[in-house]
Amino acid sequence: MFLVGLTGGIASGKSSVAQVFQQLGCAVIDADLIAQRVVQPGYPAHRRIVEAFGTEVLLENGHINRVALGELIFNQPDLRQLLNTITHPAIGKEMMKETFKYFLQGYRYVILDIPLLFETQKLLRFMKHTVVVYCDRDTQLKRLMQRNQLKLEDAEARITAQLPLKDKARLARHVLDNSGEWNVTKHQVILLYTELENSLEYLPLRLGALTGLAGAAALLYLLARCLLPLP
Repeated sequence: MFLVGLTGGIASGKSSVAQVFQQLGCAVIDADLIAQRVVQPGYPAHRRIVEAFGTEVLLENGHINRVALGELIFNQPDLRQLLNTITHPAIGKEMMKETFKYFLQGYRYVILDIPLLFETQKLLRFMKHTVVVYCDRDTQLKRLMQRNQLKLEDAEARITAQLPLKDKARLARHVLDNSGEWNVTKHQVILLYTELENSLEYLPLRLGALTGLAGAAALLYLLARCLLPLP
């Protein structure tokens, strides 16, 4: 299979685009959902977060208070880096497991919904396609203020903390412009879906994997013939 990296910015509409891909039958792995799962009580990352940030970031039920933790690291790059060091390896392992699961199920490609795809760049080299859900800054600001009930300065601070969408758009292979009506955006998603479905970029990798499996099977057969006694 080949991998498709889907990203965007806060309030750009990335999650809505991911839902359309899912409705069309695509295999979609949401890094945010995995991030929530790996910090649940009982997971190693949960214990390490409590050790690093204290019990102040816990809710009464023992789960991580994501709002409190987010506010703690928002303006402190060192603490943000510490949190990433704890969570990113665990997230990466879970994403690999889910990707392999879809490979075994016969999917030709998997869409990885990764908010910080271009910021971290760790997974970027594995992506055959990169997709950015874009909207202009004024639209992004307005949507964020309405969605999160934020004041102008707070919304601007959150947007400024991310890599600008215009920069991400320059880096991406595909850009879905979600600045206007949703029906227009959805049509763009369907066109991209059609392009991915018609792509044969998965063939070299899959043929290589099958060749490797066939070679391994042949080697095992020869070893068995040499080591086992003849009837």
